[in-house]
Amino acid sequence: MLWLKALHIIFMVTWFAGLFYLPRLFVYHVDCSDPAGNERFRIMERKLFAIMTLGGILATLFGIWLLAGWHWPVTELWLQIKLALVAALVAYHVFCGVLVKRFATGRNRYSGIFYRWFNEFPVLILISVVLLAVLRPA
Repeated sequence: MLWLKALHIIFMVTWFAGLFYLPRLFVYHVDCSDPAGNERFRIMERKLFAIMTLGGILATLFGIWLLAGWHWPVTELWLQIKLALVAALVAYHVFCGVLVKRFATGRNRYSGIFYRWFNEFPVLILISVVLLAVLRPA
């Protein structure tokens, strides 16, 4: 079980690294005005999204395996909140994919200020999920 926990944490860190960095790339991409720079950002965003998607999928699979292996009752409130936050993070991830496609086709609709605020969401989720997992409040 400790191997599963270690793998879950490794892929969670991989996923979050992408979730932290991709919106920062969006901030820089919005401010880019030269075609070569825009193409470079499109490539970076596409590749990073692929890597973080793999990290997210593996973190989720190992998390489900841990959940099943430890037989945690999903009736515990801390676990329900944690799973709801993970679901919100998955929705954020999917929206990041939409934004990658919009940038790729030149249809970005948001400003650098939007992306600076957008970049803060996964930080709040990370803090909350770690506190819930470690403290397991009743």
